[in-house]
Amino acid sequence: MSRSTSQRGTQRFRGKRFVTCSRTCATLPWGNGSATAVGSEGSRVEQETYDVVVVGAGHAGCEAAIASAKLGCHTLLLTLSLERVAWMPCNPAVGGPAKSQLVHEVDALGGVMGKLADACAVQKRVLNRSKGPAVWALRAQTDKHAYARAMRRMLENTPNLVLREGMVSDVEIDSNGRIATLQTHFGAKFNCKAAVVTTGTFMNGRIWVGRKSMEAGRAGEAPSTGLTEALQALGFEHGRLKTGTPARVDGRSIDVSRLEAQHGDPEVRWFSYDPEAHRCDTPSIPCYLTRTTQSTHRIIQENLHETPTYGGWMDAKGPRYCPSIEDKIVRFADKASHQVFLEPEGSETPEVYVQGFSTGLPESIQLELLRSLPGLEKVIMMRPAYAVEYDYFPAHQLMPTLESKRIEGLFLAGQLNGTTGYEEAAAQGLIAGINAAKSVQEEKQTVLSRSGSYVGTLIDDLVTKDLREPYRMLTSRSEYRLLLRADNADARLTPLGREIGLVDERMWRVYTDKMSRLEAEGKRLRCTRCHEDDPVSRDSFHLSGHKIKGSCSLEDLLKRPHVHYDVLDKHNLGGANLSTMEKECVEIGIKYSGFIKRQEQHLERVSAKYSKIIPKDLDYQSIDTISMEGREKLAKIRPVDLGQASRIGGVSPADITALLLHLELRRRKVGGTKLAVEG
Repeated sequence: MSRSTSQRGTQRFRGKRFVTCSRTCATLPWGNGSATAVGSEGSRVEQETYDVVVVGAGHAGCEAAIASAKLGCHTLLLTLSLERVAWMPCNPAVGGPAKSQLVHEVDALGGVMGKLADACAVQKRVLNRSKGPAVWALRAQTDKHAYARAMRRMLENTPNLVLREGMVSDVEIDSNGRIATLQTHFGAKFNCKAAVVTTGTFMNGRIWVGRKSMEAGRAGEAPSTGLTEALQALGFEHGRLKTGTPARVDGRSIDVSRLEAQHGDPEVRWFSYDPEAHRCDTPSIPCYLTRTTQSTHRIIQENLHETPTYGGWMDAKGPRYCPSIEDKIVRFADKASHQVFLEPEGSETPEVYVQGFSTGLPESIQLELLRSLPGLEKVIMMRPAYAVEYDYFPAHQLMPTLESKRIEGLFLAGQLNGTTGYEEAAAQGLIAGINAAKSVQEEKQTVLSRSGSYVGTLIDDLVTKDLREPYRMLTSRSEYRLLLRADNADARLTPLGREIGLVDERMWRVYTDKMSRLEAEGKRLRCTRCHEDDPVSRDSFHLSGHKIKGSCSLEDLLKRPHVHYDVLDKHNLGGANLSTMEKECVEIGIKYSGFIKRQEQHLERVSAKYSKIIPKDLDYQSIDTISMEGREKLAKIRPVDLGQASRIGGVSPADITALLLHLELRRRKVGGTKLAVEG
């Protein structure tokens, strides 16, 4: 690489100093004694007591702890390392297909991931823009260091929340079968009324680089030990999963002049619905695209036996939708090359994440492999790629609230439940934190329906299906995706967030003002008419090919193909007080109204059929009209209602009919009392 090319690479990847997130939280006070744990008033505290203890400060744990504390519970958040709070050990990005919907929904409910992703973004793009709005996806390349710092400041400034290092290794329950105490490796005990376990990939974690391995939750970080065995002793089923992360390279050693730049969108979009979070001072930093070559494929084929999976010394299941580069070469042998994205890890570091290039090959081969990529011929590797295997607990052992079926007050969330991805973890953590607080306060817990949110779809899949590989959220997993768009997440979930107590007065006013503007705009578009000889009508005809006869409303104009809201703006017919996102929301509601109405009608029919509640004490083994496999699956999952029962693998439509008949006979037998129907 020439000196001038090297400098060019440096300039592209380094960016300016990141300053935005410093204003996320106030400066901490010193010496006023305000941040204290609950214990004895004297200098010696025998045993600390909290309402809720959250184990693990990844994306699930942070959301859980903040939600619990905001709902009034004295909360302790335990983490193995205070320097790795809300860390992004894999790709430094938030959002993407289906995942962005999760982030919007977390924000609409009162969570924090969206705000921090907006504040710490170094680039944003809307993916799938050429397709329908159901699959549009915002993706933010984030400064992972700034994100972690901002989250830690937020945690430290959240009332009712204590942040502390510690590795939980044992669990104690009381005589009623409720969580009572968590004990750390060094013997500290914390009494609690509820606990949320969010240990990610750390439980008995082991990382592999070729044939070499070591106990670790992530590279350079010790695993969590003892907790798997403690939960196993209480009757929990567990298994092993694996994932991996690619190498990090020095961006200054990349010849970007040979690569295709991937710039952010000129118009910045936001995850959060909070207008105060709509600011980021960091200049957009481009990513770059390269591809594998014949040399890349040859190196992998010649060394497959040196990887943990193909070598046979690691058999844990990995993520199907995020395969290693060797899996891609083997599975798609007919493809001449695969895309590889080079993504900056932040604005203050030269480290670059080699997305789509995770591998389990030995470190000695990884550099040769990296240098087979165009633009990376002289690259410097800063951190090697590795695979990690870890313990997980199949989520069929949980209720839809994410509370354990075995131990009252014990909640599990995040990668521990068999998922993959920061967004999936944050969504679970938020719901687990809410329900842990509700459990302590003896209030009704929150269950999100799969028809009303991607978060509900995610949790329903986890607790209903006996998953044995890492679960990733996809738009195709939702049968109601046209109703569950990014633009209407606040309309669907902010009223619930307000009811729960996470949406404050200011954000509720932001929401209600927005809804009023959308309603007024819809009415204006229905009532405002244009004539066939108006300039806007001629533009509409040119774009859609459909001529206006006489006159039509602006609403009818927007229903035409290829006619978008910007046509109204062009002719000064748009809503002056609406944001770009609000205009888009109005247009989607109009243009897809027929499809949306049909899906809503289908949802009503399905809800009427499948909302019948199943008694908790139902003895499935006694219902001999259900197949043996169906009885075993139903007894294992113990579904809440008929809809959940119908989604269990191995339970046939005939089994559901038999179950429905049994429930009806049972109803008549107990005196004709109607079974409860979910609202």
